Amino acid sequence: MYDVTCRTCSNRVLVEKFSPVHTSVQWTDDSRTACPEFARLTAEGTDVNHVPSCLKLRDSIDEQVRLGNVPTDTYRVEPTPGRIG
Repeated sequence: MYDVTCRTCSNRVLVEKFSPVHTSVQWTDDSRTACPEFARLTAEGTDVNHVPSCLKLRDSIDEQVRLGNVPTDTYRVEPTPGRIG
């Protein structure tokens, strides 16, 4: 995973790109307190577990992809071996 810092709030996350449209984000701190957007939504009563992303963070990730700091050539085998059940 690649380290990305939000340009707006300086929150740090780990990012991996499996394709141009699939981004995996791992928060290094609690999103409800580390991200001002998620903190605002939490204060309004929104369950941030159902919020897909902070748009400011998404912009920061997209910028790092454009700069080549987060490659999209990560290899992943689909479907993942195993079974659900």
